[in-house]
Formats: sequence, C-alpha cells, structure tokens
Amino acid sequence: MHLGHACVVADTGSAHILFDPGAFSSGYETLQGLDAILITHQHFDHLDLDKLPALLGQNPDAELVVDPGTAQQLRERDIAHTVREPGETFSVGGTTVEVLGGDHAVIHPDIPRIANNGYLLDGTVLHPGDAFTVPERTPDVLLLPTAAPWLKASEAVDYLRAVAPPLAVPIHEAVLANPDLHYNLFSNLAPEGTEVRIAPRGVAFAT
Repeated sequence: MHLGHACVVADTGSAHILFDPGAFSSGYETLQGLDAILITHQHFDHLDLDKLPALLGQNPDAELVVDPGTAQQLRERDIAHTVREPGETFSVGGTTVEVLGGDHAVIHPDIPRIANNGYLLDGTVLHPGDAFTVPERTPDVLLLPTAAPWLKASEAVDYLRAVAPPLAVPIHEAVLANPDLHYNLFSNLAPEGTEVRIAPRGVAFAT
C-alpha cells in the first residue's frame, strides 16, 4: 500500500513492514501491527522525526531499522533503533531483508552525499530509497522513484530498464504537480515484460 511519496506498507505474508514514514506522506500515523519500520536515509521526506515517537508507541514490537547517517538524529532523541549497512541481511518475522546500496544519489557536486540503504524483501520487493541501486537478481516489484531534486526523468527510465522487474510501482512523486506525466513516460518506455502500475494512495493492492 502506497501512503504517498516514499512511504509504502509491504505485507510479505509473514511480516508487515513500513518504509520511510516521511513528511510528504500520510496515513501511516494510525498504523498498528507493524513488525518493522525501515528507513532508507535521513531526509525529512523519508523520516518525520516529530511523528515517529507516536508511530513507535502504537507499534511497540516493531523494530526500527535505519542507515548509519540517520542513527545520530535518533540517538539525540533517545529513540531505540538498529543500524544496518549495505551487505547485511537480517530477518523480520519470516521475511529476509537484504540491505543494498550505500550512498544517496548526487543532488549537486557541492552537496555532500549521505548514506542511503536500499531494502530488498525476500528477493522480491525492492525499495531503493534515493539511489539507483541495481540488485544482483531481478526483484518481482521495484518501487520506482519518480521525481526529486536529484533525479531527472530519463535517469528514472534508465533505472527502470536496468532493473527490468515484472512490475514497477512509481513512488517519490510528492514534488510533482502532475505526476501522471511521469507515469505515462514510464509506461511508454518501460522494458519489454515490465508492467507499470500506479498505486492510489492508501489503497491496498496485490502484486
């Protein structure tokens, strides 16, 4: 279920996992029964630190997993968390999570790059965060970044073609006034065998 921008709830069958509850997303504040909350990186559109404590309070058994760059902000607020880095693999319930990537995509050469974790669930669903991480094997579902200060449409298309999943679900769209323009571009230029499916905000869908 897409809750806007980079925030997605994944139900793997053995775990309920929330990605990136950020400031441009909504609907995650009332979620319960989560097994883990996975943060790709420290930017506010991926992690709303003001709303996080209430979310954790509603999900006391959920593990908060973050990249190394986000950890300092959480330590300052005394929020319990687990730091994971690219190359690590861990389990959430019965779901295997692989950590991919390492660095946020370049916004501008004058802006220092920060850490970014991509997360691959059971080898089937990939949330890359703000990076163009291509996994070693093709996932069934790619959560595809649509638009950002670090991203131009041709790069997103090239990334879609490089991963070439059976299904791509566009995310990270909140900076656009009319995201359908980008969605149509992805549909028209997707590699053969890839379906681009738009996930309406807050509506569960099967992959």
